[in-house]
Amino acid sequence: MVGFVLSSLMGLISDILVSRAFGTNPELDAFYAANRLPETLFNLMAAGVLASAFLPTFTDFLTRRNHDGAWRLTSAIANLVLIALGSVSLICWLAAPWLVRTVLAPGFKDPSQIKLTVSLLRVMLLSPTIFSLSGLLMATLNAHQHFALPALAPASYRLGWIISVLVFVPRFGIDGLAWGVVLGAGLHLAVQLPALRGLRAQYIFDLGLRNPAVGQVVRLMGPRMIGAAVVQINFIVNNIIASGQPEGSVTAITFAFRLMLMPQAVIAQAIAIAALPTFSAQVARGKHDEMRASLATTLRGVIFLSLPASLGLILLRRPVVALLYQRGEFTTASTELVAWALLWYAAGLVGHAVFEIIVRAFYAMKDTRTPVIVGVLAMSLNILFSLTFSAWFARIGWAPHGGLALANTLATALECLTLLWLMRRRMGGLDIGRLRRGLLASVGATLAMGVALWLWLSFTEGSSIWLTGGVGVIAGAGVYWLIALALGAPEARHLPGMLLRRD
Repeated sequence: MVGFVLSSLMGLISDILVSRAFGTNPELDAFYAANRLPETLFNLMAAGVLASAFLPTFTDFLTRRNHDGAWRLTSAIANLVLIALGSVSLICWLAAPWLVRTVLAPGFKDPSQIKLTVSLLRVMLLSPTIFSLSGLLMATLNAHQHFALPALAPASYRLGWIISVLVFVPRFGIDGLAWGVVLGAGLHLAVQLPALRGLRAQYIFDLGLRNPAVGQVVRLMGPRMIGAAVVQINFIVNNIIASGQPEGSVTAITFAFRLMLMPQAVIAQAIAIAALPTFSAQVARGKHDEMRASLATTLRGVIFLSLPASLGLILLRRPVVALLYQRGEFTTASTELVAWALLWYAAGLVGHAVFEIIVRAFYAMKDTRTPVIVGVLAMSLNILFSLTFSAWFARIGWAPHGGLALANTLATALECLTLLWLMRRRMGGLDIGRLRRGLLASVGATLAMGVALWLWLSFTEGSSIWLTGGVGVIAGAGVYWLIALALGAPEARHLPGMLLRRD
């Protein structure tokens, strides 16, 4: 979690520097439109898709103390992913002009902006292949219960962005930022390499085409890849719709989504990454009661942290966006664009956080099919919601990019609730008693915090954004913790010890 906090801070610093340098101008719209495809390739063929299929199988080898088999599997998967991503990236490089005009940003009408998007895309297509190795290495280390250096990898990626803004952008402009993505991918991989010491790591030049374990990983990846493809299609559809909306809409939904993901990453992704090896080991040993208890406790902790974060972002959205970004080329109008999208994205923070945990429980059971089926349905609804809500927002005089954020929130909530219901049936219950123990206290404390923040905003209206936003965040967190502690939330009692403990 500390690593994800650092990653969020580094991401925040890089976004602040990028927003100061480019604001919400057409160049940055072109950059984010181009970056969508490399991110799609990474998420489609590596990242969580690979980890969710690879880690349970790799853990089986470790549980049986078959280290040679584990590293043969790792080598084969690494070789296959390199070949696959390298080939796809090359094809996309050749087809870049067509992809920009028809898939990534068909709403762009300025020929110079289209040409710039193509150029940026071709540079950033170097990153998915590097990321694929890094994602596999991260899953391997997590399976060995090594979390420190993998947790620093996202921060290292953002360090590449920071270096590019400070060093490359003044000389090369927006092209320098594209090279920062490639540099960040390299740092993402490099920071994890020292953790291989002591693991008896082996590399074998073999595709493992006759290895049953490789076949199992590929079979598990299939459904997960379909699910990831649907998610990425949704992001692409949002880019397509936003590219035809007022200038700055692509950048606004990107910044707002990232702001929502900051607490989500610290709260949910960090816990989910740590929980998956534990869930997998419990399933491998047949300890289903232990897993049910672990899942309930983990869900309760995630809700305890994400619920106040969601309401806090909604209430403090304008001062927070202004405090973080409003300088240089990022104007008051830019703040309004991002804050409007953040309002609707932040409402879905709890759903995004719970989803990260519940989907890991399915992966630990080697069930990648169920989350995919639910995800395909939910994300299909997301596309329908995106078209409907953005058109509706425009019709009633609201900025239409807010409708894209609302669509994401509603679809994620439906997906999360469906998975929880299915997991409850699969495990014969979700240990509701353990969940209820802190859930009511979290809801009560969140409502009290909301009242306190509403009073604070009324009291500080017209004051400095540092006072309204900065102090408001600290005060809101303090009020929430005190009320939760008074209401008997277990996490409120445990939190100080968790933060101060060194082991």
